[in-house]
Amino acid sequence: MSAEMIRLGQALIQVRTHRPAQPLRPVAGVLADGTAFFAPVGEVVIDGSLVTCHLCGRSFRSVVAHLSAHGWTKERYCEAFGLERGQSLEGPETRKLRAAAFTARLLFEPAVREGSAAGRERARGGDLARDAAAAARGRSFPEQRRRKTVLARAAIPFSIAAQASRDRADRHLIAVAADAARRQGYPDIGACVAARTQAGASLAAISREAGLHKDWLSRYLGRVDPAAAQSARLQAAGRHDIAWLPALRHLGYRDVAAYLRDRHLEQRQTVNAIAAELGFSHHAVRSAFRRHGLATVAHAAKRGAARQRSAAVAASLGYPTVAGYISDRRSDGWTWKAISAESGQPETWLRRQAAGPEVPTQSP
Repeated sequence: MSAEMIRLGQALIQVRTHRPAQPLRPVAGVLADGTAFFAPVGEVVIDGSLVTCHLCGRSFRSVVAHLSAHGWTKERYCEAFGLERGQSLEGPETRKLRAAAFTARLLFEPAVREGSAAGRERARGGDLARDAAAAARGRSFPEQRRRKTVLARAAIPFSIAAQASRDRADRHLIAVAADAARRQGYPDIGACVAARTQAGASLAAISREAGLHKDWLSRYLGRVDPAAAQSARLQAAGRHDIAWLPALRHLGYRDVAAYLRDRHLEQRQTVNAIAAELGFSHHAVRSAFRRHGLATVAHAAKRGAARQRSAAVAASLGYPTVAGYISDRRSDGWTWKAISAESGQPETWLRRQAAGPEVPTQSP
């Protein structure tokens, strides 16, 4: 070999060995162990056919082949930088070349064909999905997966997502109720509740017997079995109303609902006045209102008196409402003082009647 050829070979070796390093990207952050990284956590930066290495910031066709220079494995790399384990670290052109090479091997190598067929069979049977779920159990989601999940959820309208959450919660409640009924020897939760409430058990007692929280049936029976919940409410109302019946019969009422409607909504008695009449606490009276689906009216006596006063003043002036009387007088140019003198009512009261909604002369 001539000296010229030797010198040329040494020059080529020197060029390859001392090739200038590619410029580094700016540091993006530092890991907990102090390792600097040059690409965002949870992202794979691809520039054309090249992929950026998080550890040094240089770009390569395949970062996997480059990781040995840092003494890292792909598994450690993906875990450190929040990437999914199946994430490719190669550029698109390199992936195409590998896919073409694998296609050729799949055609000509029997071992590759057998392995591919076994993998497809496991995928069809669900074995691969089960194994993947078992391997991922207890392992936190990488940052890359979390970002994908956030983007996917953001694309779903809120109403659809909320309905899906409600449906999923309902399915869970139905499953819990069915399991509790089976443990008690009943075909479903409706049959269990019906049998136990007829025996005098409360929903809290049935919940405890089934191994649930004492308020579980009170909270969720209406969602699981509305018919059973309504039947339980009626039976519970009947049991609670028993203590009311002697006093109601003495007052001439046939049931609790009729008494409450007459006393509170017609005669405008307050909750405290009703409690004093029957000798119950106001808490018991409010509970009866809730049992029978009746709404209480705040300051019922005062509001009833105000309606009666307004109706009486309007009748004495020959108008259906005081507001109508005031409207006529004001349209004729009367002053508030003149209207007050004619009606015999204070100006402030008349102004309130004109400003507020018309008060009905009869209670609803």
